Amino acid sequence: MRELGAERERVGLGAEALAESGQGPVPEHGLVWSPSIPNRFLARYYLPRSHSILHGNSCQLLRDGVEAYPAMLEAIQRARRSIRLETYMFISDAVGELFGQALAEAAERGVHVKVLFDAVGSWTSRRGFFEALRQRGVDIRPFKPFSLSRGLRHLMRRDHRKILVVDGEVAFTGGVNISAHWAPLGQGGGWRDDVLRIEGPAVHELERRFRATWRMAFQDRFERFRSRLHPSQWRARKTPGKVCLSVLSSRRSIHRAYLNAISRARRSVLIAAAYFVPDRRMVAALCEAAQRGVEVSLLLNGRSDHPLLEHATRAFYEKLLGAGIRIFEWQRGVLHAKTAVVDGVWGTLGSFNLERLSLAFNHEANAVFADPRLGKALEDSFRNDCGNCREVSLTEFRQRPLWQKVLERVLYFFRKVL
Repeated sequence: MRELGAERERVGLGAEALAESGQGPVPEHGLVWSPSIPNRFLARYYLPRSHSILHGNSCQLLRDGVEAYPAMLEAIQRARRSIRLETYMFISDAVGELFGQALAEAAERGVHVKVLFDAVGSWTSRRGFFEALRQRGVDIRPFKPFSLSRGLRHLMRRDHRKILVVDGEVAFTGGVNISAHWAPLGQGGGWRDDVLRIEGPAVHELERRFRATWRMAFQDRFERFRSRLHPSQWRARKTPGKVCLSVLSSRRSIHRAYLNAISRARRSVLIAAAYFVPDRRMVAALCEAAQRGVEVSLLLNGRSDHPLLEHATRAFYEKLLGAGIRIFEWQRGVLHAKTAVVDGVWGTLGSFNLERLSLAFNHEANAVFADPRLGKALEDSFRNDCGNCREVSLTEFRQRPLWQKVLERVLYFFRKVL
């Protein structure tokens, strides 16, 4: 650990020298860790001590619905015992019909299928669509249906998770919902997102999160006992994987994992954020990392599906750019990814957004990993995406129209409620 401290001091001194020269921090693109360093050591270095670590997982990074949907549908079609699906949006469009048919066929052949969708996120779906699935044996229920009588807090606390667990053996989590937004016809028209396919002990943890939400939402006290009657549905088979994973469902724990990894970064911090309205601690951590010589790059929305959030995000640009942070705006459709990779070995992806609703209200789930191979895959994906973006410069940004500056300042004032 003394060597780590000396290395961090050397990087910090280099950043100060570069700052004095006016050149800004220069990223170091070499390997940070020796390939012989065990993944469990990397996990303990980047993760807070309070976070439990699951060893021996096998993971695959899937880009967009083009890769994620076929893998998810294949798992559903091969299901033998159980399917657990939790999603914010389950839209009755072409993709929703495709998943609905696969789930119904599974239920009809004796698979125990439970689906939990958020009532607000899926409000555009036809009621008859869900009723038809129930008649075919799918236990599908809405999370907190719309009701003003229960108060604003009930309305705002949404289930934003995206989890699919099949037979307790394979799981998927990330930012992709069940909607045609993620399955474009042609190139560049769909929403950009990431999904992690998991086999190993982490599958059981994701299923536990599903069962806990189900019990909480429907006061189903017997769900725990029913799951014990079918122990094979959560007993994951052994896998040859080496990925160390931590499954986080507490909003504060996900936020703390981000801050801890950024504070320990030695080479790079790469974050793709669909909705970026960070709190002061996140801004301070990113700026401090950049100022000590770490490459900090943000991939943000250039054309968000929530225009007000887009302008609220730009209220942070001047401070971030001034600290030496590079900002890339995604121009090909909507960016919906919520991923980060630090030093090419630590990473996270899931449903958690770096904005106030995720931090204060929503039910979220993220997988946090430590593995050089998976980290490199996520980093390569990030850098390829940046090649298709417009990089924002501080000089150019300061020349934006006055009305944009005024709008950004107004939205910044209301950032805690956006």
